[in-house]
Amino acid sequence: MGSTTTGVLYALSVASAPARPAPEDASAKSHHAKSGFRNPWDSWKDINLKIPAEILMRRLTGKANVPNTTAPTVPVRKPEFLPSRETPNLRATWLGHACYYVEFPGGLRALFDPVLEERCGPYNMLGPKRFTDAPCKIKDIPMIDAVFISHNHYDHLSYPGVTEIAKRHPNCHFFVPLGVKAWFKRCGISQVTELDWWDERDITLSPTEEKEAAVEAVGDAASTAVGIKARIGFLPSQHVTARTPFDRHQTLWGSWTIESGGKHLYFTGDTGYRSIPELPEGEDENDPKYNFPVCPAFKQIGEFRGPFDLGLIPIGAYAPRHMFSSMHIDPHEAVHIFQETKCKTALGMHWGTWVLTEEDVLEPPEKLKTALKQFGLPEKGVFDVLDIGESREF
Repeated sequence: MGSTTTGVLYALSVASAPARPAPEDASAKSHHAKSGFRNPWDSWKDINLKIPAEILMRRLTGKANVPNTTAPTVPVRKPEFLPSRETPNLRATWLGHACYYVEFPGGLRALFDPVLEERCGPYNMLGPKRFTDAPCKIKDIPMIDAVFISHNHYDHLSYPGVTEIAKRHPNCHFFVPLGVKAWFKRCGISQVTELDWWDERDITLSPTEEKEAAVEAVGDAASTAVGIKARIGFLPSQHVTARTPFDRHQTLWGSWTIESGGKHLYFTGDTGYRSIPELPEGEDENDPKYNFPVCPAFKQIGEFRGPFDLGLIPIGAYAPRHMFSSMHIDPHEAVHIFQETKCKTALGMHWGTWVLTEEDVLEPPEKLKTALKQFGLPEKGVFDVLDIGESREF
């Protein structure tokens, strides 16, 4: 939120929001553990400590599928960001994986889970390497008022990314889950607000002292963003956290909602929906004979915070299902979440950038089309998939 094409700087203030209804179990804080946090539902099965050994064994035995990342894979475009804060519609641009840049009517500019580096891992040297290029760099994004972090995994929270944002946009405010604020402070970033599940805040963007000089230069264009307001909320998801072998579940994870300019957005972050055991080969996990418990949080989100004009929902990093279903949804489950949260439209994310699991890199959008058809929904126009760098208005 530093210098912008309008020439006006805006300061963001955060205030408590009037309490709104929430589920009965929200006040119980059952996701708080003696040390850290937990998923409090029958839909969660914690097998994460076993996953590295099983991944290695699957590769050694030849059982693992190794996705082919040979180009071409996912098309990458140069993003076309709006040159000012004026837009009549909600506008979302996919920047790869779980990173979205969202331009709200009324002027708010929000960035979600920004990781634009070549690798997602410690020191930007370890971890998976991109098989699709980042569509832009942080310096190419003209205005960033607020950054929303879903959790602290390296593919969602990047030290180089957030520190560069803070440097280039000194008024930018970072919204994070409980426990993550301390990490930001160690990075030298102080404009941070951390929230628990079902917490809400009202935010206001106000022109700083530079306003008058800027108004003389740009006239009425500067006045369009005066008094930008939004309500933001942090909501549950089913996932895990860690940045080292020693801080597992010490910080919270979750999803975000933003209401601003007459539009309502839901960002799912990273989540599972149910836990699926290893099934016999050829068995369909969606067969009605299986009745795996599902995470109740998404119906609660739809009931107490929906409907949403747009949902940003994961569709990738899901195979094999018995290993990753607790923490990552597949396209079929993505449609369930789309419906349960009462999203009017949705865009896919969490795919097409790094190889994190075993499904083929172009499989998620194809499976999404199949799932939409199974749910009686059109293959296009309701829950879509963008090229990396592409924008869509709602």
